[in-house]
Amino acid sequence: MALDLPQPALLAAALILGLLVGSCLNVVVYRLPRQLQRTWRREALAWLAADGAAPNVDPAANAVAADEPFNLVVPRSRCPCCGAGIAAYDNIPVLSWLWLRGRCRRCAAPISWRYPLLELASGALAVLVVLRLGATPQALAGLLLGWSLLALAAIDGDHQLLPDLITVPLLWLGLLVNTAELFAPLASAVVGAAAGYLLLWSVYWLFRLATGREGMGYGDFKLLAALGAWFGWEALPALLLIASAGGALYGSVAILLRRQGRRTPFAFGPFLALAGGAALLAGERLQGGYGRLG
Repeated sequence: MALDLPQPALLAAALILGLLVGSCLNVVVYRLPRQLQRTWRREALAWLAADGAAPNVDPAANAVAADEPFNLVVPRSRCPCCGAGIAAYDNIPVLSWLWLRGRCRRCAAPISWRYPLLELASGALAVLVVLRLGATPQALAGLLLGWSLLALAAIDGDHQLLPDLITVPLLWLGLLVNTAELFAPLASAVVGAAAGYLLLWSVYWLFRLATGREGMGYGDFKLLAALGAWFGWEALPALLLIASAGGALYGSVAILLRRQGRRTPFAFGPFLALAGGAALLAGERLQGGYGRLG
């Protein structure tokens, strides 16, 4: 059931909500990979210690690192250069960055343009989804998908990592929303999840057998499976075409500009995320008439 609000008010609300969520996504993009790396390091050291092969690391340093809480909630946001806490009035999406001219209030260290850019992308996404789907449960589900894809694209671009903490719940959420056939019939969603995973899994192994090298990570398999769960198996050809074309264009330009070699790996997740965003906003026009978006 759609919420009956005047169009300008609805779009303004969507923009504000998107900007606020974008600020939260910045925290996720920065902290989640580092949180995972800390966990993996702690588990690796514990395994090595149990195996009697622990490296020569200062136990006191390990104890301090283990005792310092670090997750998506604590510690509070602070400048990575001077360690000063960021006040609430300096944490207003986009506006605070502009007011501070992209610098820390205390030490004047530059603040990356990535922060306001991600916030603006989140706000624009919210507006576009509401324009496309209105104030409906379908739009709410689409916003969750779009914001998740934004976070995954940024994390993969920085670390070549697609965390299971996001991709796996996203897959299950796609199946759940399609029990109500919000984006695709449930049978199509189930087949799409399985086919999405198996398609890239097959490409991975064919490439590895032919070259002896790994062409992509398992996170890519899971992300395409999640997109298949959201949009059904009919959308997979278009999703792969958009992602592959985007990746090929990026790789070609990067090689021509000598920013990477021909064998230098780069993240494929952002291009899968781009394809997922296109499917969300284009609906059945992208899916060859098989989709269920109105």
